[in-house]
Amino acid sequence: MKTQFILENGSGDVNEDFIVLENNLFGVFDGATSLDNQTYNHGKTGGLIASATAGSVFAKNHYPLATLARSANRAIYKQMLNHGVNFSKKENLWSTSAAVVRVKENALEWVQTGDCFIILIYRDNSHKVLVEKDDHDYETLSLWKKEAKNKSAVAVGSVKTGESGTRLDKTRISEVLMEQIRKTRSGMNKNYGVLNGEKEADSFLNHGHESLNRVKEVLLFTDGLSIPRETPGKSKEFKTLIDNYLRLGLNGLKNKIREMEQTDPDCSIYPRFKCHDDIAAIAIREF
Repeated sequence: MKTQFILENGSGDVNEDFIVLENNLFGVFDGATSLDNQTYNHGKTGGLIASATAGSVFAKNHYPLATLARSANRAIYKQMLNHGVNFSKKENLWSTSAAVVRVKENALEWVQTGDCFIILIYRDNSHKVLVEKDDHDYETLSLWKKEAKNKSAVAVGSVKTGESGTRLDKTRISEVLMEQIRKTRSGMNKNYGVLNGEKEADSFLNHGHESLNRVKEVLLFTDGLSIPRETPGKSKEFKTLIDNYLRLGLNGLKNKIREMEQTDPDCSIYPRFKCHDDIAAIAIREF
């Protein structure tokens, strides 16, 4: 069995993604910080602490993955409690998405929640996404696309670049969308799942077993590895991603995504929350 991985910081000050490679267990985690932007322990964000906490639980690699996911969720709750987080509002909670697999002989045990993904790629280059779901950020990104089309919108405005023309003030993305972002966060473990210390997170765990017969590769990744789209979709589209992965490899796919993002630094062509998202990805092959 061979593995390849990427763990790369995006545009933020810290990388809130986390990765685990522990014997036959592999996992990626995508932390999300509370909207109060509180930091702890020499600048660590809640999202970073949440993803690292979950990863450390899974790294023990001793119980079924669904059991470890529940343990990770409880561990995140304890961390928030110890750091004095105000639990009265969902937007204050730290959270992490997760995708974890364990390879055992010719079978794959897996668990997933939130914006992390597991894709099986077969010998004939067809693929299977283990969990396909609606994108809970669809409404937010659609609103941003609408705002980006109108550079004269009062809330967004435009600023001079010192060059010919104008560019959108990308620092205004969160301000324009804050009400919608709060609405989306309030849907955690109601409309979509994450590990954020809530008991309801258990009900949103997706898990199971898959045969590795005819499987040539397993790809795990956070949504930072998603290929930018000009028009937000209600659900994620993976065929283009897999086609590019098979043609370019993992690093080549990552470089293509970064190059596309670099052509759109203010996020007006490809709606997203920042120019470069953090990336955690693992490719497993030759079982």
